[in-house]
Amino acid sequence: MSNTELLEQYRANRKVTDAKFLKLVNQPLLFNLFLMGQLPMGFMAGLKVKSCDSEQCRITVPFRWMNQNPFRSTYFAVLSMAAEMSTGMLALMMTRDSKPSVSMLVTHLEADFVKKATGITTFTCNEGKLINEAIEKTIITGEGQTFNATSIGTSLSSEVEAKFLIQWSFKARV
Repeated sequence: MSNTELLEQYRANRKVTDAKFLKLVNQPLLFNLFLMGQLPMGFMAGLKVKSCDSEQCRITVPFRWMNQNPFRSTYFAVLSMAAEMSTGMLALMMTRDSKPSVSMLVTHLEADFVKKATGITTFTCNEGKLINEAIEKTIITGEGQTFNATSIGTSLSSEVEAKFLIQWSFKARV
């Protein structure tokens, strides 16, 4: 099969798989079941999908006793988990049950903590189109691709609390 045919197969398959995935993540009960089975620490931390579509994903995480550090703010690892999920949900939607199969893996992470997170923090990634371009490029070229996804964490009053850069590696399994 040519690379162009593989890309067309991938795009046609996404029309089916994206709808199923979005149904899963945008329904709280189904998402909690997904977390319990696939990411139990995310469930315990209280991660929630605020919204998710093919271009943007917003994940919330609360400040609570289980998530706190000794400085009475949300522990950095919990914030990292929510930030990674806001980028990873987009990538997962585009690679889960994909034909051809595409693997994904976090290969690098950078973070800037701007303000103490002491309430609900919402992490937003708006780079769905760019993530899809990287995935399509690995299908066309057969070579691994990396993409640096940005996730910004804000408070309920829209103040930036943290900024994350998460590097994803994609590889088509042709």
